Amino acid sequence: MMDELPVDQVRTLLAVVDEGTFDAAAEALHVTPSAVSQRVKGLEQRTGRVLLQRTKPVRPTESGAVLVRFARQLARLERDARGELGLSGAGEPTRVSVAVNADSLATWFLDALTRVRGLCFELHREDEAHTAALLREGQVMAAVTSSPDPVPGCSVRPLGRMRYLPVAEPEFAERYVTGRPLAEALSEAPVVVFDRKDDFQDGFVRRLGRGSAGALRHYVPTSEGFVTAVAAGLGWGLVPQTQAGPLLREGRLVRLAPDRWMDATLYWQQWKLDSPALAALAEAVSLTAAEALLN
Repeated sequence: MMDELPVDQVRTLLAVVDEGTFDAAAEALHVTPSAVSQRVKGLEQRTGRVLLQRTKPVRPTESGAVLVRFARQLARLERDARGELGLSGAGEPTRVSVAVNADSLATWFLDALTRVRGLCFELHREDEAHTAALLREGQVMAAVTSSPDPVPGCSVRPLGRMRYLPVAEPEFAERYVTGRPLAEALSEAPVVVFDRKDDFQDGFVRRLGRGSAGALRHYVPTSEGFVTAVAAGLGWGLVPQTQAGPLLREGRLVRLAPDRWMDATLYWQQWKLDSPALAALAEAVSLTAAEALLN
């Protein structure tokens, strides 16, 4: 039937996306590049849609991403079934791919993984506002995200709130902030941001009534490096309360506004699959988040 999705064509599409080129996919599948091309074209004809952007590396179109996600879910179900039947290869681990934001990764998320045994984790670090995109594209099976709206084919549950404090090194605060209206000071002072997607510091300044944080910006794309840069006096920044606490007690940081903070509400999204591996991970993540985050 024309509305059926041939498994070999779907798996070939996934191989092309994962390997990046038709030739590499052919090598991985032990077939000729011509066979790979024919399978992908056949799937495009069957669905009536272009599924791949013929770039280097190859990227799925929006329609292609739907089939890539389906292919990964199919592979997950097959591995679970083989495991229950005792057909898995000797020593073959069950792999679970997860997208998680850097601050969760640096503070509480790894504790959740220690509660699950027998799984192999592949973590993708991404801003919480963008992790859902990896889930939508089928690159991961689950994600810590700031979006409460479930990706198609996924379930969602709230995890809690991560609190961020506006802080700076004491001499920096004295030089740029003390004695000035906070909104004015932070809109002009040097600032540390995670990367060019990071709008958190700008959002805090907007809440104070100004347009954005200062133009002098230091981009530090690791959670630990971000905190170190703020403590070194490069700029002010919003630091997770759990990371800021020890430095505040040691006097290496000061709060710029004791009565103000920013909260990031986090959610757990995962494929709607009857998968023991995903169920075990979801339970561990929920338990750990309940201990580490604000309700």
